[in-house]
Amino acid sequence: MQAPKAISRLIESFEKLPGIGPKTAQRLTFYLLHVPQEMLEEFASSLENLKKNTVLCSLCFNVAESDPCSICSSTGRDHGLICVVEQPLDVLALERGGKYQGVYHVLHGAISPLNNIGPDEIKIRELLNRIRESSTEIREIILATNSNMEGEATAMYIAKEIKSQNFKVKITRLAHGLPVGGDVEYADEITLQRAMEGRREYGG
Repeated sequence: MQAPKAISRLIESFEKLPGIGPKTAQRLTFYLLHVPQEMLEEFASSLENLKKNTVLCSLCFNVAESDPCSICSSTGRDHGLICVVEQPLDVLALERGGKYQGVYHVLHGAISPLNNIGPDEIKIRELLNRIRESSTEIREIILATNSNMEGEATAMYIAKEIKSQNFKVKITRLAHGLPVGGDVEYADEITLQRAMEGRREYGG
């Protein structure tokens, strides 16, 4: 017996999401089949508005409701301190701790030759332009890419580019506290706080 088309299509849609296999897709679909219609409509509305009501900040490239985002437009943040992260989720993780008062730059990925992702596919050029053109004196770039092979390669590349262009900025890397191979978005607030406080100067 074949499942109704509405069920099959939703299962197929769930399967396209990262980390969702066929069995999980089926469980989610049949779970939604039993929730009240109002809840389904609210869920559908949230999906529909996900892209309609969000923008990329033209300064830091974080996902936001306005451009510039609330962090970049805040007068209470230290605009001379830029924390470079791979994904918007990393910003959320660092903000949860409530201790970091600088601004961010979101790369939207990491250099990964195996996946055909080079420096031009992520927001590295935009970071260099931002340092060059900023009206605020940028004192420090904190490289908070993940401590895996791709994250290290990305940090090294950015550090070399900054030095080759003779920008007078300090380059640091998140320090102890983050396990080797650990992703920023999965670290707890205390670990991230210690990693931020213990950051070390980075040679690239």
